[in-house]
Amino acid sequence: MALDQNLKRKLTKDISISLFIYTLPVLAIYLYFKLNNGAASESHIALPSFLEFVKPAFENIRTWGLIVFMLVLGAVEFTAGLYDDQWTGRERKIDIISFLAPKLLLPPVTAFFSLTVLPYLIPNLANTLSWVPFWGGFFLIAIADDLTQYWYHRLHHQVPFLWRFHRTHHSAPYMGMAMASRQNFIYTVFFSQIYLTATLTYLGLGLPALFVLVVKSFITLGAHSSIAWDKPFYKYKVLHPIAWVLERLISTPATHHAHHADTSGDGVGHFKGNFGNMFFIWDVIFGTGLITRKFPESYGTKTYKSEEWYAQFLWPIFKSKIEGSPLADGVRALPISQKKKESVPVSQNYFEPVEP
Repeated sequence: MALDQNLKRKLTKDISISLFIYTLPVLAIYLYFKLNNGAASESHIALPSFLEFVKPAFENIRTWGLIVFMLVLGAVEFTAGLYDDQWTGRERKIDIISFLAPKLLLPPVTAFFSLTVLPYLIPNLANTLSWVPFWGGFFLIAIADDLTQYWYHRLHHQVPFLWRFHRTHHSAPYMGMAMASRQNFIYTVFFSQIYLTATLTYLGLGLPALFVLVVKSFITLGAHSSIAWDKPFYKYKVLHPIAWVLERLISTPATHHAHHADTSGDGVGHFKGNFGNMFFIWDVIFGTGLITRKFPESYGTKTYKSEEWYAQFLWPIFKSKIEGSPLADGVRALPISQKKKESVPVSQNYFEPVEP
């Protein structure tokens, strides 16, 4: 009971801090107009002149560039042999389906939300934030989007029921572009920050949203990649100050790979933390981060049994036929800390590494 109370106090404190952080961009925008006597010197509708030349590039990256980037980076990883022959038939199926399906599932869902739901829920409010300066819209969306995703991600690790919608992402025994999109379809469709960003776009912040999406995509894809681009920052002493700032500000391969480790007992793996997606600073603020500048020896969950793609991607519509799988009928996914409370002996394989 004491643990529950401690957890409750921790969550209350963290949520209070989060609410304060959400207000910071709004406060900054207010102060900006206050200091400028209420006059807007620029609008996000017209990019600041120093960014105009990159607008076509960002638009192309949004439409097809990110897919090309993922495919090219994935090809480099395979050529370098970074998957160590772990990309078996079942792993290939779930990775490919999880990569392609959102390209078909999400556009109609977000289009319906933006074109039908929002005009119904908040009519006559389209483009009401078009007066917000580009930089204000950028930071407003960046913070709102990524902090919301931090909580979405964190709760899927700390709530046993939610974990089964996220475990697909942690089932891969490797890191890289192949598994970066690996998620259960419910986790993907209900991605909380997608609808938040769509709402802010409807309110008139479409251009800042585009820039946030592209920047965030490169950071998160880079953090999942098996190419450890951050290692030079740790190796060369002259780069250590940059590394110190970088690893606390954004997700890097070292910090995010630790999140996907198959154990937390080696001082490197940290699957019960390092939840940040674009910004790692949320983990720093809420005490859920671990920075070691080292990489795990192995990835995935120790209880993972190679599953068919339909059990991974479509649970609970289709369930696993493997005995003891957390995705099978009659099997519960419980936090490690609750094991001792079970009165009926059950298989160790029934549990997943989620902790409150």
